[in-house]
Amino acid sequence: MIEIERKFLVISNDFIDQAFRKKRIVQAYLNSNPERTVRVRIKDTQGFITVKGKSNASGTTRLEWEKEIPLQEAEMLLNLCEKGVIDKIRYEIQSGNHIIEVDVFSGENEGLIIAEIELNSEFETFEKPIWLGNEVTSDERFYNSYLVKKPYKEW
Repeated sequence: MIEIERKFLVISNDFIDQAFRKKRIVQAYLNSNPERTVRVRIKDTQGFITVKGKSNASGTTRLEWEKEIPLQEAEMLLNLCEKGVIDKIRYEIQSGNHIIEVDVFSGENEGLIIAEIELNSEFETFEKPIWLGNEVTSDERFYNSYLVKKPYKEW
């Protein structure tokens, strides 16, 4: 599957009142090589393993393969991961025909809030809520695989 998404900084907490769902996400990487990342993730009580390919030049498009795995297996695999864990609360907000996912990071990345929107094409337009700030799609510092190595608090 091809993933097409754009990322933005979030400039206010106004999105919280608009959220229809929130989940805690804990994730780490079996492989954080930018050519191909392999991630283990727990969303509340569900486990997932995800493989992502390298992004295109604009950072919007890349191959993504994800499968749900039993929670116990995800917990076991987290123990095999590289150093560093991402811990965040994800809020989902309906915006026009799209869902915007807003991640509020904690731990070593506390203070960072990023919004992501998945699109059907790289040039698809969407309603931009007033709480979306600067776009950071092509800035690798905002990739979770980078944040486990160089947490936001160290910037």
